[in-house]
Amino acid sequence: MTGFPRYAIYFAVGSDGALSRFGAELLGYDAYSGDEVSFPQEAIQVAPDWRDVTADPRKYGFHGTLKAPMALVSGKTEAELMAACAAFAGKARSIPTIRPVVDAISGFIAVIPAEPVDALQQLAADCVREFDSFRPTLTAEDRARRKPEELSERQRDYLDRWGYPYVMEEFRFHMTLTGRLDADRRGPILAMLRARFAALGIETLAIDRIALFRQDDAKARFRIIGEWGLAR
Repeated sequence: MTGFPRYAIYFAVGSDGALSRFGAELLGYDAYSGDEVSFPQEAIQVAPDWRDVTADPRKYGFHGTLKAPMALVSGKTEAELMAACAAFAGKARSIPTIRPVVDAISGFIAVIPAEPVDALQQLAADCVREFDSFRPTLTAEDRARRKPEELSERQRDYLDRWGYPYVMEEFRFHMTLTGRLDADRRGPILAMLRARFAALGIETLAIDRIALFRQDDAKARFRIIGEWGLAR
């Protein structure tokens, strides 16, 4: 069984910005404060079961995955992981900037880059490699939970090597807004989310920080416990 607490290294947009409020309101949860947030009326109108529509992403908070959730390997501590995050952020790099759009990806809806950005792929790959020493070896139970029979050969290789199949060439940056939706439901919800996002007027988004999220137990939501700006 997966150990706890679990940690993840994500991109989060900062606690005070319009995009952070956009994500928190739609998910009904603010990962910075740990507070419940009221859903916007537009969401309830298009989907009266909006709480169910967003149940899965609500557990994680509004984020973009860089290093997937993991327990800590024996001998490693939270303080050491936080120090590693600070050291990683302190290494000068090219800061990825995306043109964000709202679109469907693998059946759910998310904020995604309008086109691939090499520097973002590199940042995610660096995170996967840099923090892998904190990750315990994948157990047979956790491997089975990933349904390797449904993955491609490369995804299975990445699952076995990195504990997660969607890394390196398989990585697709996304900030999830809904769970998976049937095709007949997706259209109206996508239209509503695109309209709300367009109202923010965000033409570019710098992926300029990393945040450390912690989940205390299987029933708990992830919450941000540290955040570091990336050195340019």
